[in-house]
Amino acid sequence: MSEKCHIMISYFGPEWKITELKEITQWIRESRINKVVTFSSPVYKSLIKDFWNSASVIEVDETKIIQGRVNEVNVNVSPDILNSVLELQDDPNASYSIPIMCTRSCLLRLKCTSDIFSSQINKGDLPMRYKFLLHVLIQCISNRCAGYDMAGNDLVGLMVALVLNKLFSISKYIFANMKENMKRTGGRRTGNKFWMYPPFLQMIMN
Repeated sequence: MSEKCHIMISYFGPEWKITELKEITQWIRESRINKVVTFSSPVYKSLIKDFWNSASVIEVDETKIIQGRVNEVNVNVSPDILNSVLELQDDPNASYSIPIMCTRSCLLRLKCTSDIFSSQINKGDLPMRYKFLLHVLIQCISNRCAGYDMAGNDLVGLMVALVLNKLFSISKYIFANMKENMKRTGGRRTGNKFWMYPPFLQMIMN
């Protein structure tokens, strides 16, 4: 269906004892990304497969949505639906990108040792708390289907927006990744589209 490490669930239990990460884990628990990185639900492979195999981008009331057919029922995905189901508290007028100069400036302030002019940042080049935050974003929200050390400018922009408390639409970011997935012609193993974001789709179906 997908790489086994794609879209994992974070666990920040009360027994968490890594001192360097205590503050950042508490911050994530209280942030608007808490549900999207911690919600656990059974995911049914057949339903996710049916959705992606039938999915197409259509326009409804001048708004683009992704529609798939599952058990003879239309399943619609849009930024508004994602925002509601994942409880992201996104501003409907917010963008899903951050100016690159803002991102680079923040990375300098965070003491990132990567080349900030590169198209990707290695999470290991950030101080511990921000390395952990980027690790959570890569594992839980990223559209990656392989490799979990590097993050592109779009995901780093999401991290920067969270750190600086700037407007950023995570639902639009996820939806844009899903639309991009529609352009895939075949997976590396199965010949099908990458079955992206299975937990999020299952939550919408539920």
